[in-house]
Amino acid sequence: MTLLMTLLKSVAALVALSFSAIATAQEREPVPVVATFSILGDMAERIGGEHVTVTTLVGPDGDAHVYQPTPAAARAVSEAEILIVNGLEFEGWLDRLAEAAAFDGALVVATAGIEPIAFKDEHGHGFDDHGEDHAEGEHDDDHVERHAANDGHGPEDHAGHDHGAYDPHAWQSLKNAVIYVDNITSALAKADPANAAAFYGNRADFVAEIEALDAEIHAMMAAIPKGARTVVTSHDAFQYFGRDYGLTFLSAQGVSTESEASAQDVARLIEQMRAEGITAAFVENIADPRLLEQIANETGAAIGGTLYPGALSDSDGPAASYLDMMRHNATTIAAALGS
Repeated sequence: MTLLMTLLKSVAALVALSFSAIATAQEREPVPVVATFSILGDMAERIGGEHVTVTTLVGPDGDAHVYQPTPAAARAVSEAEILIVNGLEFEGWLDRLAEAAAFDGALVVATAGIEPIAFKDEHGHGFDDHGEDHAEGEHDDDHVERHAANDGHGPEDHAGHDHGAYDPHAWQSLKNAVIYVDNITSALAKADPANAAAFYGNRADFVAEIEALDAEIHAMMAAIPKGARTVVTSHDAFQYFGRDYGLTFLSAQGVSTESEASAQDVARLIEQMRAEGITAAFVENIADPRLLEQIANETGAAIGGTLYPGALSDSDGPAASYLDMMRHNATTIAAALGS
């Protein structure tokens, strides 16, 4: 009887410990996360679910290029355990904000580990932040990490933009999105190991949807005739999309909506559109449509629709989530160029 009672007490103790561990996991407050813009915010919410509270600094239809941090943003960053940023010098205002907020949590650079596309000047040369000439794709890990973590401005002669040596719009590749998701998942699991299984389960579901959409878009883009695979947009934000799906993207404006399109650049684009018979141009949700409308009027091109380069729509719009955004952009392009 004594042995039986001892065993029963041991079992009871183990059960109590198990319930205690479950209760501890359930009682843990959601991880406070700050994401710099809406695409990263959506990814964090998909992966974190009920175990995170996400504050997005630049919300739906907001332009991260021209964002000015507010005192409320500084408070949110100061209280965050995790700050998710794009990197590749996309958030030029980030260093000032993090310093003002005295942020001491975990910084997640979502682009860490991707193969970035190098910017090129009009002669086809790529440059790093020291003005050194590099062929596209030639960079070491330290160089990429430096650009991912440093959100200062690059040299003024970088093709008229305010970023560094690489195109920061890497989320426009669904393959890159898997890397974004992995970086975010890893950070959440480290911050809240008791819920790591939930984060990795959400990650698996999300990645399956990303890969399925990638295959869907490949099929859509493959149906566009070879002579109609050039896309004209407001600013230069779709080079990763073009690389993945075999399209050429042209724009009069640089990679930042802060840059001004010169009269020479506009004239050159108009001449190219006429010469190549480009019949459609696309406005963007974060850019003034007047320049594209002017170009369309002068070339006879139609406005093919609105694309979402770096900000989601509101919940009632066609791009309320990252996957919705990518699907909307692809279907809009395919409808205009495939007809």
